[in-house]
Amino acid sequence: MSLPAPNPNAEEEDLLFRLLRQLDTAPEASQRATASALGVSLGRLNAQLRATVAAGLITISERSGPDKRQRFAYGLTSRGATEKTRLTDQFLTRKFAEYDALHAELTGTASGLAPIKHRTHPMQNNLAPIPELYVSYESAQKLKVDAADLVSHDLTPRQICDLELLMNGGFNPLKGFLSEADYNGVVNEMRLADGSLWPMPITLDVGEDFAAALELGQDIALRDQEGVILATMTVTDRWEPNKAHEAEKVFGADDDTHPAVNYLHNHAGKIYLGGPIVGIQQPVHYDFRGRRDTPNELRAYFRKLGWRKVVAFQTRNPLHRAHQELTFRAAKEAQANLLIHPVVGMTKPGDVDHFTRVRCYEAVLDKYPASTTSMSLLNLAMRMAGPREAVWHGLIRANHGCTHFIVGRDHAGPGKNSAGDDFYGPYDAQDLFREHQEEMGIEMVDFKHMVWVQERAQYEPMDEIKDKDDVTILNISGTELRRRLAEGLEIPEWFSFPEVVKELRKTKPQRSKQGFTVFFTGFSGSGKSTIANALMVKLMEMGGRPVTLLDGDIVRKNLSSELGFSKEHRDLNIRRIGYVASEITKNGGIAICAPIAPYATTRRAVREDVEQFGAFIEVHVATSIEECERRDRKGLYKLAREGKIKEFTGISDPYDVPADPELSVETENVDVDNCAHQVLLKLESMGLIAG
Repeated sequence: MSLPAPNPNAEEEDLLFRLLRQLDTAPEASQRATASALGVSLGRLNAQLRATVAAGLITISERSGPDKRQRFAYGLTSRGATEKTRLTDQFLTRKFAEYDALHAELTGTASGLAPIKHRTHPMQNNLAPIPELYVSYESAQKLKVDAADLVSHDLTPRQICDLELLMNGGFNPLKGFLSEADYNGVVNEMRLADGSLWPMPITLDVGEDFAAALELGQDIALRDQEGVILATMTVTDRWEPNKAHEAEKVFGADDDTHPAVNYLHNHAGKIYLGGPIVGIQQPVHYDFRGRRDTPNELRAYFRKLGWRKVVAFQTRNPLHRAHQELTFRAAKEAQANLLIHPVVGMTKPGDVDHFTRVRCYEAVLDKYPASTTSMSLLNLAMRMAGPREAVWHGLIRANHGCTHFIVGRDHAGPGKNSAGDDFYGPYDAQDLFREHQEEMGIEMVDFKHMVWVQERAQYEPMDEIKDKDDVTILNISGTELRRRLAEGLEIPEWFSFPEVVKELRKTKPQRSKQGFTVFFTGFSGSGKSTIANALMVKLMEMGGRPVTLLDGDIVRKNLSSELGFSKEHRDLNIRRIGYVASEITKNGGIAICAPIAPYATTRRAVREDVEQFGAFIEVHVATSIEECERRDRKGLYKLAREGKIKEFTGISDPYDVPADPELSVETENVDVDNCAHQVLLKLESMGLIAG
């Protein structure tokens, strides 16, 4: 068998690759030193430098040497850094093909290694470094200056999470946000255009106006929410996706009760941009900095300790005793060391905040043997995509140097759909992971349902208990745990660690001491403001917590005076009310809101904002439109009927009747005091006020 025929362009591309690599690592070296490192003459080097500058791949600036002779400094442009990454992959692919052919010629057999383009992970050794997308420190400083002239995009929190894992190799083999071809392959077949396994669309969603102002091939600066540049991106693709199709294929249903589908339709930009990125610096985290590790930092740590097998435990919840027993058993079964790898990016709305969770993890970490267990935080924006998410999590953990991964029942499931059924089957995630684990290079460890057997005073896997009828099996669900915390009830030590319960009680005091929001919604003139005022007075009479009324008209006057009454402005007004209410709730107060709030999606967004910190009670003031029109003292309905007020709720603009409010009150032939008392009774039944 003969070696592959040489590519006539390979020599030039190889020289360009080595030049870009050399200038990136030694930007201030003399031309003589650079030519020597490349093995070319000074004349050849100068010709190559001129061509590279003309192609926009590098910049040259003057500097003074120690001997006062004029010298030059070189810096890769963002396009040059992107080209260096492309040529690196091409170089590795070519060398691999040469090796494979040589191996076959010498031994008569193939090497047994898959070509790079068919492998999700070129690095088969889980401890070897993986590619990152960062440029050198010197090039990064130059790019920061150059980026001042670039169009900037301020990233959302989810995009920042994605960008960080793109840059540090957590999303290897991705080189940037997906192109349209890669996106279509991922959505429809869970594969990139080159055939590599990848289950989750990683896209840069932006608004229509921003996208329309860009040209393909243009470089843009990607900045955090404070304007700090993190990376540059070359825009190679721009398209409007079919989001309903994406929801069906990726999440299994176009159902807004799924948090990622809701985000897709109601928060994400309408246009997707794709293209390679050049990493300049990682996002800054001020919290738990000693616990945050890049994939290569974890791989180096495992190398140092001599860990060859590592099983990762994914969690977005506090650790209880059942989790500890599960992780012990998983590590023993795999004969591996344990990495507790919790997600601290975006999780499911309503989850315990990551500050509390990490304190809980740290409180119980000494329950594990230090020589066999470590913990690191993963800044991942979860999608709650069930089976696809499990495969995605496995690929990410493989990039972090793990060889095994614990996959649970209904892994990363979002709960119930709009019909009240689970989005995914209990073992769908395990089945899909098992199907792809060989290609992924990471092995699944089944998550076992652990229960407490009282007679034996130990945790055991539920499906391994042979004498179920003769023993007492105890377990506490997540719902039951939240109820006990909310009502200040005992949490038994067999279920959780005292240290964990102590941290949870700090963040989640019993409900009668928490802040909460009462959100009235209904037509104009339905009686929302009147009932809200009466409720405010009654709650202030009871005392114990500060009470704030956020009436629609009052907020319009003091917080949103510049807004009109278009759908966009009405949504913005309600979101402002929701933000203020969430801050009041977070700080232990009571917020009473009384806007019209006609749109269900906006009310849901406000609910999600508030429920991060406390209870949200939606009260539908169900007064009919006819009664509201009869009561109309301001004559607004009359003006709306005459067409003098545009987009008036109930007349020329729709009102989404709440499908499942905590309380619905009728105001016709019912006095205000009675309506306010109904709300008080509801608050009492929920444990938010004392009886």
